[in-house]
Amino acid sequence: MNIKRKNMKRINESGNVLFLILIAVALFAALSYAVTSSSRSGGGDAASESNLINSAQVTQYPASVRTAIVRMIINGTDVTQLEFNVPSAFGTLSSNSVGVFHPSGGGATFVTSSPDVMATPTQQPWLFNSRYQITNIGTTVANNTGNELIAFLPGISTSICARLNTEIGISGGTDADTNGIPSAGVAVANIPTAAMNQTDSNSGIGAYNAAFEIGGAFSGQPFGCADFDDATPGTASGDLVYFHVLVER
Repeated sequence: MNIKRKNMKRINESGNVLFLILIAVALFAALSYAVTSSSRSGGGDAASESNLINSAQVTQYPASVRTAIVRMIINGTDVTQLEFNVPSAFGTLSSNSVGVFHPSGGGATFVTSSPDVMATPTQQPWLFNSRYQITNIGTTVANNTGNELIAFLPGISTSICARLNTEIGISGGTDADTNGIPSAGVAVANIPTAAMNQTDSNSGIGAYNAAFEIGGAFSGQPFGCADFDDATPGTASGDLVYFHVLVER
């Protein structure tokens, strides 16, 4: 009888976890729908319509990667084991089953950005790391147990960045360089780089660093477009970064 009760408890706990994960996926899907459906409201010039379509593309891709990660976690892969090796580096994965982009792992598609959304009109890779915390997302503590797993796209154009924040409802915050994009709140120039990617050669959750905490206007926001070098006058091509939480911790 006790064994039966324990089994039922495990089933209920698993069901609760799955239910919460599915709710989170639905919320992220709702973001993409909201951005896309806004284009049907009519009005606006061609540039505005183009910005709207391009911003929807930016939000949809990391949402699809998140879905792949949810499947991996449900199947028993811990978030600390996830590796974002690109297809050309599949050979060095710790195991194919932990590769987010590997067919035997998450099966997510690795893509680069559209040139149309970038400050410098060239394709750029998405970055995936767990070096940052976002205030009021998950737990905010002075160690890496509160670090989120986040997808980043550095180098977004000012117009696309502004459009993304408008659709998400982000406004206010510090804007020292007056480019219209709120500061991420991180220490100057702590912009995500490929060297931070969570791969087989840089595995596990990144180290905690208070200088990597995203806050201000983005406190409690699981996605947004932030200025990661707000103290510098003007806007360099890599300063504006779209971030999208894949796993809250």
